[in-house]
Order: sequence, then C-alpha cells, then structure tokens
Amino acid sequence: MSYPYQIKTLEQYHQAYKESIEQPEKFWADVASSFQWKKKWHNVLDWNFKEPDVKWFEGGKLNITENCLDRHIDELGDKPAIIWEPNDPEEHHRVLTYKNLLFKVKQFANVLKNNGVKKGDRVCIYMGMIPELPIAVLACARIGAIHSVIFGGFSSQSIADRLHDAQAEYIITCDGAYRGAKDIPLKSVIDDALIACRFVKRVIVCTRTRVPVSMIKGRDVWWEDEIKKVETQGNPDCPAEEMDAEDMLFILYTSGSTGKPKGVVHTIGGYMVWSAYTFVNIFQYQPGQIHFCTADIGWITGHSYIVYGPLLAGATSLMFEGVPTWPDAGRFWDIVDKHSVNILYTAPTAIRSLMSFGLEYVNSKNLSSLSVLGTVGEPINEEAWQWYYKHVGKERCPIVDTWWQTETGGVMISNMANITPQKPTFATLPVPGVNPCLVDENGTEIHGNEVSGNLCIKTPWPGILRTTYGDHERCRLNYFSAYNNMYFTGDGCLRDVNGNYRITGRVDDVLNVSGHRIGTAEVENAINMHSGVVESAVVGFPHDVKGQGIYAYVISEGHHEDAELTRLDIIQTVSRIIGPIAKPDKIQFVSGLPKTRSGKIMRRILRKIAEGETSNLGDTSTLLDPGVVEEIKSGAL
Repeated sequence: MSYPYQIKTLEQYHQAYKESIEQPEKFWADVASSFQWKKKWHNVLDWNFKEPDVKWFEGGKLNITENCLDRHIDELGDKPAIIWEPNDPEEHHRVLTYKNLLFKVKQFANVLKNNGVKKGDRVCIYMGMIPELPIAVLACARIGAIHSVIFGGFSSQSIADRLHDAQAEYIITCDGAYRGAKDIPLKSVIDDALIACRFVKRVIVCTRTRVPVSMIKGRDVWWEDEIKKVETQGNPDCPAEEMDAEDMLFILYTSGSTGKPKGVVHTIGGYMVWSAYTFVNIFQYQPGQIHFCTADIGWITGHSYIVYGPLLAGATSLMFEGVPTWPDAGRFWDIVDKHSVNILYTAPTAIRSLMSFGLEYVNSKNLSSLSVLGTVGEPINEEAWQWYYKHVGKERCPIVDTWWQTETGGVMISNMANITPQKPTFATLPVPGVNPCLVDENGTEIHGNEVSGNLCIKTPWPGILRTTYGDHERCRLNYFSAYNNMYFTGDGCLRDVNGNYRITGRVDDVLNVSGHRIGTAEVENAINMHSGVVESAVVGFPHDVKGQGIYAYVISEGHHEDAELTRLDIIQTVSRIIGPIAKPDKIQFVSGLPKTRSGKIMRRILRKIAEGETSNLGDTSTLLDPGVVEEIKSGAL
C-alpha cells in the first residue's frame, strides 16, 4: 500500500501547503483521485461562509466502506485491520483481518436491513469499546444509514435528548460494558431513555457482560440471534449502497455554549479524504505499523483515528476497552509491549494521570517499538510533554501535538512526525488545506508573528462540518456569525516568531475537561434542576490532571444543615442529567452572583476567583451589587 499524497520532506510540506492555499481545487482533486469512486465529481468545491454552504466533490458517487475495506482485500485481506485489547488483561485479545472485518460488516449490514433500517435512517449506537462497535458503524455506512455514536458515559436523559434531536428510530447497544473496575449497565440506561422516546422501533443488543437485562417483545432483539438469521439465509452478499459525496455519513453530538447539545454533521466524500489525508501525513504512517489511539469511538477522535482514517489507509488500528490505570497504571505500556505498537495517540489528561504513578510502570516495559507519539483533546503543558518525550518515547520519538475539533473532522494544526519541527506545547503549523488567521475582538486580522488573538479559519477544508442536524441557523450562529466570512473555532491562540501556533484555550463558554468539551450552560441547567438550587454559574479552573476542572457557584434556598451532603446531591443530579464526565469538581454556595444592571453574570470575575487570582479582578463598578464579590472571594474554595 502506498500513499501518493504522503508528504516526505519539509520542502514537500511547504510546496503542498502553498498549492493547497493557492489552488485548493487542483490540490484536493489530486488527493481524492487516490480513492475509489463509483462516479467522478463534476465540481471539486463550491462554498460561501455566509449561509454557510460548503460542498466538496459535488456529483461524486462512492461508498466509504468500499474505500475502508473492499479495495484492500486483494493486497491486505489477511492483514490485521483491527486488534482489540479487552478491559481485563487475562481475557484473550481479538484480531480482525480486513477479510474478517468486511465479512462481519456485510453480515451486520444485512441484520440492519432485516430490521427495517434504510438509507437515510438515523441509527444511534451506544456501546462499549468492543469490535462490534466499529462493525456497527461501518455496517450503517455500508447501507447508507446515518450513524450517531453516543459515548457510553452519558446518562439516559442525555441519550433521550439526542434521540429526539436526530429522530433516531433504531438503536444498537450492549447489555453492559466494562470500564476498569466498573460495569456500565448500557441496556438499562437505554431503557430509561426510551421511556421518553416511544418512536424508537428497534433496539439491537450485543452480549458483553452477561448482566440480566429487560428485553421488550417487538422492540428488543439480540445481536447474536439476528446474526444467526442472516447465516440461515446463507450470508447473502451486501453490495455497498451508492452514496453522493455530500450525503450525510454521521451525526456526532457536541456540547455548545447553550444547554442543548448540537448534532455536528459530516458528509461522506470530504470527511473520507480529510480523515485519510491527515492520518497518513500527521503520523507518517508506514504500511504494517500498528496504530494505537486510546480514545473512545464515542468521540470524534475515535471516529477519525480508530475507525475511518486508519482503515482508509489500510492500516492496523488497535482499540482498547479499558482505562489507563486498571488493573494498574502500566496498562498502556503493557499493550505497547505486547502488540509492538508503533504509534501511540492519547490525551494529555491520561499522560498527567500516569505521571503521578511514577516511573516503575513505564520503565519495566519494552517500548522500543514506538516510533511516533501523539496528543489530542486539549493543549499539553510543558511538564507532561517532557515526561512523555523522555520516559515514553525515550527522546527518539517525535510528539505530534494535534489541534482539531469535532467540527473539523480531523487534525487542523500539528507538526508532522519527523517532517516538520516540533515545539513543546505548540501545535505548530497548519495542515495543507488549512488557512488559519488570528483576529481581535472586532474581527480585524492580526498580521505578523509574536501575536495572539482568536483563531479563525478563512477557507473551507474537506472535513469541515456541513450543518448542525435539523438546525442550520444554529450552525451559522455558532461558527460563522462572530467574524465576517470566517469559521470561528472558539479558541484563543498565539503565533510565535516562526509562525508556530499555540492554542491557549476556549474563549467562549465551553470548558475543556479531560479533552471533553462541556458547555457551561449545559452544566448550569443540570445544577438548576436540583430542587434546592435557585441559580448557578459555572466556570473552568486549572486542574493538575484534567487540564480544566468545573467550578460551580450555587445560590440555594435556605441554610444547609449539611452543606457537604447538598454538594453530593448536586453532583448526583448532574451525573443523572448529563453523565459523570460533567460533575463539578468544586461547588461554592453563595448568596448572590456578580451581575451587571442588565442581569448579565460577569464570568470574568468568577473565573479569576476560581483560579485563585483575587487581587486583580478589574473594574467591578458596573455591577448591580459590588459587595457580592467580596463575599464570594472570602468563601472561595
């Protein structure tokens, strides 16, 4: 397998970047021609950011699963496509070759068809990290159904919200999932969600933990029973549905600055080209290497760099069911040692967590197979970068520090392993096709180097989101209305003397907790559901492991006989409504919040207090009651 679009030298990077900005249509047509199309496009790119309206490879017909699987069979049929490492190291791992995987995808695609799923239907997938999850994802894509994977840590309320928004009539889940020492009761969470979602027609349940579950006649069926039915039909072939390049591939829900999650939509042609191009170039993937991305497929990182990117490149993708610290803090390094992993892609939160356990777990393992390290989800701090470089990569593996978002579909700014220079804590240079700029609050572009501002992108790249499902106006308002004719990332950024970019964090009301984006409004809405809460305000604060923690200021009714119990009650409420990932780390009870005369909460002040910076709070004269600030300062946690 060779990649005609793989960049091999620094000079080539600069040439590719220049062409991608000056002649984007020619550049991306050349890249896209490496893939298998049923019918070629008639127009490479049509766009305006006002609407917004972006189309790539218009008129092109294809099926992404033929590009992930069928076209590799002759050359790579017996090579591993997916290696699955289970939660429990005592359980045997599984290897799916490209031939195996194609067979299982066709088989499950026929299960979906037998259960009434058609092209264009939305299918919600709520599963643990087992091989049946990517099989389900690819089976949906095979028949033209739109998949929406929901991370297994979300609550029934969060699932119900997403099911309603997508009007998903079909669900694929498991009886339960293993995550470290915990068993997650997935099916019973789905059952709770479905009380408010009577429109769901079918729930397909895969067996994993063998926990007792409720199975409702006419609605719930077992994955294994449905596979047997297909086998009795003689395992009929399942030709790939012809899809348009701009047909929807998936909806992935992400948190926004309002309380309601938004369904980011990615389409087939552009996402395919972008996820494959970035995978091959950022990690400098070489045929035969084993790529271990530690993310969950419920997040965009798992979509792009466990499933689609690696399979499009004919790579071997390793997926892991467990957590980095169970049964001990050597689990990642055991996996690297056991499978001779070449590329390790993980989150700064995981690195910081593993640092705290010392070096005994790392130094006792053979990590000599590693050639590239990567980080994703949040900016990495200098200390974690150096630890990763020195102790995991033994000072010989480049670290690709990748910046991107659910909305971008794949990596946007990053060094390329051993091709472009790395710089600790900097994402460094844009990927070809990415045209970034920094703007001030008024939207005026800030030119030159050694400057900082809000990060925007001037022109579309193939992996750009097309809309937010069912609400295009929300897409426009969220991403294209802040600054004229630009995509606004929501991130602050600085550019150094050499033009390297460093992401400094969110500038909107979205927190980045352990690499998960969580909207402050969403957490506030959940806190306010607690019966004793009058009002709340949520901000982020620096956290040694998570990067950002969640600090909640809460006004509650009356005085608490047991404030700590009330705190725990509020935390439980948030867990029930959103999921454990959104639990506040600190809850401070206050009698009031710093508001302007128009009723706007001055979060700047609350953020500074949460960060421990109480001496310089800036101008408080515009507040309705400046006295409330002193009270909050004196009670800060």
